[in-house]
Amino acid sequence: EVFDKDTFTPDDSMGFAEFDIHPFMDAVKMHDNGVPSKQIYNIVTPNRQNSLAEESCIKCVEGKIVQDLCLRLKNVECGEVELQLEWIPIKKSKQ
Repeated sequence: EVFDKDTFTPDDSMGFAEFDIHPFMDAVKMHDNGVPSKQIYNIVTPNRQNSLAEESCIKCVEGKIVQDLCLRLKNVECGEVELQLEWIPIKKSKQ
């Protein structure tokens, strides 16, 4: 859900958007299993089950899984929000 930022009144909802995280997590699993860097793992297309405004590529960039999303907001006359998902592997510390 997206909110505006008001100084003297409560923030107002600007709408919400939904997307499926499963294709992104599948790419993370493929990457962990040795799929090479600089590869496109999947292209997610807009459909009735998601809020995508355009195709979204899941790819490996500098060793990280990245997905750029442009989402149409729902429950609002018009509006979009852009965001980037990034999976950064955390190395386990040796104790």
